[in-house]
Amino acid sequence: MTELEIKDLHVKREGKEILKGVNLKTGPGQVHAIMGPNGSGKSTLAYTLLAHPKYEVVSGDILLDGESILELSADERAKKGLFLGFQYPTEVSGVGFSHFLRTSYNALSKAIQGQDREVFITVREFQNYLKKNINSVGLKDDFLARYLNEGFSGGEKKRSEVLQMAVLKPKISILDEPDSGLDIDAVQAVAKAISNVSDKDATTIIITHYARILNFLDKLDFVHVFADGQILKSGDASLAQELEKKGYDWVTNTQS
Repeated sequence: MTELEIKDLHVKREGKEILKGVNLKTGPGQVHAIMGPNGSGKSTLAYTLLAHPKYEVVSGDILLDGESILELSADERAKKGLFLGFQYPTEVSGVGFSHFLRTSYNALSKAIQGQDREVFITVREFQNYLKKNINSVGLKDDFLARYLNEGFSGGEKKRSEVLQMAVLKPKISILDEPDSGLDIDAVQAVAKAISNVSDKDATTIIITHYARILNFLDKLDFVHVFADGQILKSGDASLAQELEKKGYDWVTNTQS
């Protein structure tokens, strides 16, 4: 079980300060939503957590179980149990989806110890493991034979990110706008997939503009309002509904 703590985090990109003192703490089994308008810094926070090289941490800290991970590279953070689901997953022609998942799983299994980390000797064993997980995100078995994200619809790309989360079993999952560009049916399907694969000992952080995907989750513990590079207000699931009714100005105006 893992705890993530972000302490007074200030981050710049190309000389411009984007994050201006972010504070957030999560616990095992919790589902958090970070909501905010465009340009508020939500995606910057996600990329910073996974050590994107274009984002410079000016001050503050990111702690995993009390230990700073600021000096760790993206792959080292992944091996510690962090996972990022991208807003715009990249198409990678020639790389089979199942091969990508097996390579990733094996690399993480060498770094992450635990009873849930099975060791797969053959490709067939891993294929059987994948098939146990693929139905949980609403995809068919033949999906595994395709190239990574190539020709995927918007909904398929988002569900493929959630499938990676199910297969790799990260301790902290950050999903950057998993509802972006999707119609209501696809949003509902992605939300169901997230609920199906969320682990009682792991943490899920969902970044979004709207409450619609949150309405379909089985569980939502905390909602945080993000604006101007900071978390301005936190509350339970009812806060998302209040934002839908009143908009973000309701929070930002009270903070000014």
